[in-house]
Formats: sequence, C-alpha cells, structure tokens
Amino acid sequence: MEGIIVNYRKSVHVQKPNHVVVSVEGIDTKDKATKLVGKKVIYHTGKKDMIGKVNAIHGNKGALRAVFETGMPGQALGQKVKIE
Repeated sequence: MEGIIVNYRKSVHVQKPNHVVVSVEGIDTKDKATKLVGKKVIYHTGKKDMIGKVNAIHGNKGALRAVFETGMPGQALGQKVKIE
C-alpha cells in the first residue's frame, strides 16, 4: 500500500521533522485508518531507506501520523511512502 507525505506534524511555534502526516488513497474515514495503526512506513531515498511506524490517526478524514527515527528531509514532502 502506498501513501503520500503531506506535511510535518506542527503546532503554532514548533515543527517536528521526524513526525509526518501521511495520506493514503482510498482511506477516507477514521475507521479505515485505525486498521493501519502499528504498520511500518518506508521512505526510499537515493542512498538508504528511512523506516518509521504509524502511531496514530490524524483528523477525521483518514490521515495517519508516522514517526521516524531521524528527521525527514524537506524533499520528502509530497513523495510516496510504502506502508507494510
């Protein structure tokens, strides 16, 4: 299953580069999104793969929050990730 990195997780004053919001095509409700919590997220870079985990849903329209070990580069926004 593939998703798209939409944005970093942010608040008014702080941006967390290792937390990202992921949107998955075909998942548009909370109930469908809760089935993906706990799955592994893989972002392919040119040199290595960055591995994270879906830890929660984000909002009411089926978006997911994924946490990675290191911060995601700015080029990752709008790119595809693989959800296993």
